This record gives sequence, C-alpha cells and structure tokens, in this order.
Amino acid sequence: MRFLKMEGCGNDYIYISGFEEKVPQEDKPELARRLSDRHFGIGSDGLIFINPSEEADFEMEMYNADGSRSEMCGNGIRCVGKYVYDKGLTDRESITVVSAGKVKYLDLEVERPMGQQGRGTVSAVRVNMGRPVLEPSQIPVKAGGSRVIDEPILVGGREYRMTCVSMGNPHAVIFSEGVAELKLDQVGPLFECHERFPNHTNTEFVEVLDRKHVFMRVWERGTGETLACGTGSCATAVACILNGLTDDRITVKLLGGELTIEWDRENDLVYMTGPARTVFEGTIS
Repeated sequence: MRFLKMEGCGNDYIYISGFEEKVPQEDKPELARRLSDRHFGIGSDGLIFINPSEEADFEMEMYNADGSRSEMCGNGIRCVGKYVYDKGLTDRESITVVSAGKVKYLDLEVERPMGQQGRGTVSAVRVNMGRPVLEPSQIPVKAGGSRVIDEPILVGGREYRMTCVSMGNPHAVIFSEGVAELKLDQVGPLFECHERFPNHTNTEFVEVLDRKHVFMRVWERGTGETLACGTGSCATAVACILNGLTDDRITVKLLGGELTIEWDRENDLVYMTGPARTVFEGTIS
C-alpha cells in the first residue's frame, strides 16, 4: 500500500489515496491504529483517506490515532489540498473538500521557482472553515444557556472557565497563564472524557500574548497532545473574540509553528491560513 506522510505545523498524518488503494471500511480503524503507532508503524497523529466525492472535488475521510473517526482536521485538510495538487489530481488552485458531510473551500498557494513556468508545488493553503457553531446542543456540550462563554467547569477537583465552540468538531477553550509549563498529559484526558461532553472534546489551553498573538497547546480527543490543531486554532480565535481578548485576525503560536486565523464576523466565516508539507512517501505491507 502506497502512502504519504505529511504535516501542517507538526500535526502529522498518513495520507492514502482512495482513488488507488481499496481498503474495506471495517478494516480502517485498525489500520489507523497500526499505522499511527510511532514504534511499530509509520507514526502519526492519525490516518486520512483522500477519496472521490459527488458532493465536492474530493473527500477527506479521517481517523484518529486510536482508530476513532473525526469530523474535521484543519491541518489535515490543508495537506489534502497539497496532496491532490502536487499529485496531479487537480490543476485548479481553488478546490472543495468534504469531510463528514461538511464542504470546505480551499485556496492553494502554489510556489514556483523564480522565472519558471509550470505547476509548481503547494506551500500553504487558506481554508474557509465555515461558520463557528456556538449552540451547546450542536457542539455538543451539556449546558443550560444558548452559548457557553467563560463558563465554570470542575475538572480534577479544580475549577476552570471554558468557552465552547465547534468547528466541525467540539472544542473547549481554556484561558490560562503558564501554558508552556502545564502538565497537559494529566489534565487533558480529564477534559476529553468529562461528563459534560457527550462526544468527548478537544481542549485548548491558551495564553493571550497581546491583541494579535496567542500561544496555544492542545489535547486532541483520540490522540493526545499534538504539536498543532487547525480547528482548535479556529475555535481559539473565536473564543478570544467572544471574550473581548483579541482582534478579529490573530496569529496562533503552536508548538509546531504558526497559523493565521481570521473571523469575518459580518459573514460569520472563519478563515485559516497555514503551511502544508510532505515529509516522505513510501509503501507498507
């Protein structure tokens, strides 16, 4: 089976072409677990199939490292854009990708050697991530009001304050100081499986640096701490703005790099811009 290992800000996934490789649906969760293992497999935060689609130009079918399905991955979808262009599956620099029934719009930034014509390769991607979902039942999170903004939650005997957003998958954003020193491996699992999150949750711990910059670490459900999370960065920007902490366009600094996030509040759309890179490709039996 042929594969590509790709990463966006250090959030790394294994990519398999559903145009070429035919894997039975029931085998995909176990395949994701086996290939994602960093000791006995290829090593990754998960597995993504790039499939044909009737709803969009391409489909992204995503599995976490533990084999569970995920609805959306911001870093992953940028790499899908790079894959399909660099591999010649499309010659257009604006494409659509559907994941879990939601269509996203991608603008590909193509890098060409100076003075040369030709296709070039994708170096970065701007994604229209759609409308942030704030209704608790749609995130989902158990709550009484119409939104969860700066609301208390008791986790591991300590009270935190969270703002909840879905960007196609659930996020709980926690503002804090000393995020770099946080023992995320201890607190992350407690948030992920907390009773208030029926489908579990991704959790972002965010330190606001100024009106245009924040630092974020993330615990992703089904995977653990990752070096970056695109949807989490989008949720973080929305949470920052809802709490009056930043401007509408910010840079999210992550362990693996930086993403630019903008919430166009007039049209209620979130845009994410960031890198996409191929690490290596190969075959595995």
